[in-house]
Amino acid sequence: MGAGHQHRHTDSRLSRMVVAAAILTTFFGIELATAIAINSIALLADAGHLLTDLAALFMGVTAVVLTRRGSTSPSRTYGWHRAEVFTAVANAVLLIGVATFIATEAIRRIGTAPDVPGMPLIVVALAGVAVNAVVIGLLRSHSEHSLAVRGAYLEVVADTVGNVAVLIAGIVTVTTDWPYADVVVAVFVALWVLPRAFALARDALRILSEASPSHIDVDELRAALAAVDGVTDVHDLHVWTLVPGQDMATAHLGTDADAGRVLSAARAVLAARGLTHATVQVEPAGQGGGCPLER
Repeated sequence: MGAGHQHRHTDSRLSRMVVAAAILTTFFGIELATAIAINSIALLADAGHLLTDLAALFMGVTAVVLTRRGSTSPSRTYGWHRAEVFTAVANAVLLIGVATFIATEAIRRIGTAPDVPGMPLIVVALAGVAVNAVVIGLLRSHSEHSLAVRGAYLEVVADTVGNVAVLIAGIVTVTTDWPYADVVVAVFVALWVLPRAFALARDALRILSEASPSHIDVDELRAALAAVDGVTDVHDLHVWTLVPGQDMATAHLGTDADAGRVLSAARAVLAARGLTHATVQVEPAGQGGGCPLER
């Protein structure tokens, strides 16, 4: 992929995130004002979740801008690519905090649930579903290639489920006058959010700890490199993820054959597994410190 194409892809991602942030900011103001006006913990929970959507988007925009800007510093040879991974961690922590607060507040209301009108819940929930559908359409195509976008995308998807839950609470309140529908939905939203926050944090921390990508079998890769004709040992094999969609690898290969031919075959093995960003060092057999292969 050429630099021009990468820049156009990044610019498209950035513009979509900015539009999505503008839409969600407007709706957040409406939902928060309604939640306070009618004293609804369910709407407040959804607004709190929406706030984390906005935080994810704004942090994601910052990360994408930094990545687009790049770096000329010799001390930062990878540029700002990891910025979006750090924003994903921060977003996950914020999401966990909001979900915990909402669950605690909802439980506190058990036994003293206020009288919450159902019709405003229905109207705001329907508006939320429509808004989130637009934002999901904006972010979906870029969510597989950016952890920052993926974090925002997953939160908007989860928030849509929260909108549906609020809609159900409104319908139940209007039709039955049951006072706890609002509280139950708030707890549901909190419990719905927490696993997704933990999953986002896990994925980001896996990258920051430079663990091997889950879709790469390192033992199988080592065996494939060892099977290259002329390779006598494989050592210092490392595989990690710089950012989602960009896996890296390094490997040292001992050989008693033509180094150029071995290098070409090894790169083909790596490329077949999506490891196009790889550094391979070919060394004379017995000089690399690795264990000789038994043929």
